[in-house]
Amino acid sequence: MTARWEHFPHGADVGVRGFGPTKAESFEQAALALTAVIADPADIEPREAVTVKCEAPDDELLLAEWLNSLIYEMATRRMLFGRFAVRFDGPGLVGQAWGEPVDTARHAPAVEVKGATYTALRVAREDDGWVAQTVVDV
Repeated sequence: MTARWEHFPHGADVGVRGFGPTKAESFEQAALALTAVIADPADIEPREAVTVKCEAPDDELLLAEWLNSLIYEMATRRMLFGRFAVRFDGPGLVGQAWGEPVDTARHAPAVEVKGATYTALRVAREDDGWVAQTVVDV
């Protein structure tokens, strides 16, 4: 499986889905899909790294926690992230997000993501890799 992301329709909100040959890559791609709701990840330069640590009792809740942690970091730092790395550590993960401060003229942010929900929340091994998905509230 090639690592990739996509959006899927969900009423007034937006579904984000990440695919990858490993669970970590599916979480990284889900984070890219989250960024792509706001702006084109290709337009975001990896100038600054931010470390994100989170824990949850299962993979699905960990995905929601990961994405909500990134949303928090974007809001409080006024940054966008376009590159991610995830490493699982026991019941949690340690992630790196690389990005830069929001430049409204260059990034043209489309919407503000309020949070990752538990709607359509799924992390699963598939035939040739992993999928990690949820719906984000915009």
